[in-house]
Amino acid sequence: MPNAPVTALVMHPVVRDELLRPDHLQRLKQCCNLLSDAPFRDFEEIGADLTRTEVLITSWGCPRIEAALVEGMPKLRLIAHLAGTVKGFIDEAVWKNRLHVINAVPANAVPVAEYTLAAILFANKRVFQLQNFYHMHHENRAPWTVEAPNVGNYDKTIGIVGASQVGRCLMKLLIPFDFRVLLYDPYITPLEARQCGGQKTGLGELLSQSDIVSLHAPLLPDTQHMIGAREVQLMRDNATLINTARGALVDQEALITELKTGRINAVLDTTEPDVLPPQSPLYRMNNVFLTPHIAGSLGTETQRLADYIVEEVERFTRGQPLSRTIKLEELSRLA
Repeated sequence: MPNAPVTALVMHPVVRDELLRPDHLQRLKQCCNLLSDAPFRDFEEIGADLTRTEVLITSWGCPRIEAALVEGMPKLRLIAHLAGTVKGFIDEAVWKNRLHVINAVPANAVPVAEYTLAAILFANKRVFQLQNFYHMHHENRAPWTVEAPNVGNYDKTIGIVGASQVGRCLMKLLIPFDFRVLLYDPYITPLEARQCGGQKTGLGELLSQSDIVSLHAPLLPDTQHMIGAREVQLMRDNATLINTARGALVDQEALITELKTGRINAVLDTTEPDVLPPQSPLYRMNNVFLTPHIAGSLGTETQRLADYIVEEVERFTRGQPLSRTIKLEELSRLA
């Protein structure tokens, strides 16, 4: 294709086979001069073609992109990362060379937000606790006012901690429901919070007023264990903590101490460590629902990542603005 940008796939072959369907590759060939259908495992394999490569499509298995590599690629204009975070993966020199950097985080945010929405609806409906009760007693005790106090989704308050891609996506999914949505994020304004569908509050106010507290903040030095003993004690009775972000956002021992009282509940897709030891009490608590880090893209959902990146590359080759680029000043706040 005349004037099509020279493009290289750099990732593990298994990743390419998992994420890129034949129609994805065909679309790339229609807008790019693809050096090879097979991915390169490292940049040395690209050889002399590095100097004329304009687009890199990277993913899991791609080596770190260092400053020296970028200097040897004078025509490079776009790095499209077919995966999540680029933090620690791309040298800051990339941004100094005025290159565009994108990733598939907006696409991966969708299944995480969907999982969280399901968890919110089930938690407010006390599905997890009532399932356990039904298995044990084989009884219907409707209206369940004793076994499930304050049960139901109507007029509940949902607290979102972090206006990340997932947090914002979740807030859009919450719009059709009869919820009040609170948002804690020190980097956004009250107007931005309202535009997302929520009301900006402090963390303490959010914790004390919310029926559900859902974590969507990045793990940074100042967010590690941001939910500690004081924070879980601020949560209202029968509230549920949902964590689909990073386990280390929560002081796990403090959470376990509060959960043992039976006063609050938790839905945990991420823990610290990621796989809990067999002796962890979290496995045995009736007020805890555990899943093995499955909220992100799995199975067919991984195709959304490729759909997103291929569409962005097509936009780039047509000279259209990209939907979202990663800016250097954002790196310190990214997950």
